[in-house]
Amino acid sequence: MILVTRLTGAAFAVNPDLLERVEATPDTVLTLIDGTKYLVAESVGEVIELVRDYRASVVASARSLREPVSAVPAPEPCSEGRPELHVVPGLRVVSRQSAPEEV
Repeated sequence: MILVTRLTGAAFAVNPDLLERVEATPDTVLTLIDGTKYLVAESVGEVIELVRDYRASVVASARSLREPVSAVPAPEPCSEGRPELHVVPGLRVVSRQSAPEEV
């Protein structure tokens, strides 16, 4: 969310993903995708900078949450011709039922 200021001085937050348009008429008007309009004290350039900073913070947060994945060696085939199972940290393993054999 970005924090903007109404012309009365009250601050409020807007989801920048819902912004369709930002116009200077001469007051700055934020138009949301549902048609809702807000008059704000910030200039068009300031709103653009707020949106840019918000998106950069989302990317930075996502990068800090990612853990590097180490290389997993290729599985060795077992005696039955199927690969052995290898445990990969953070990966959920779901078992499969073997298909019924044809008679």
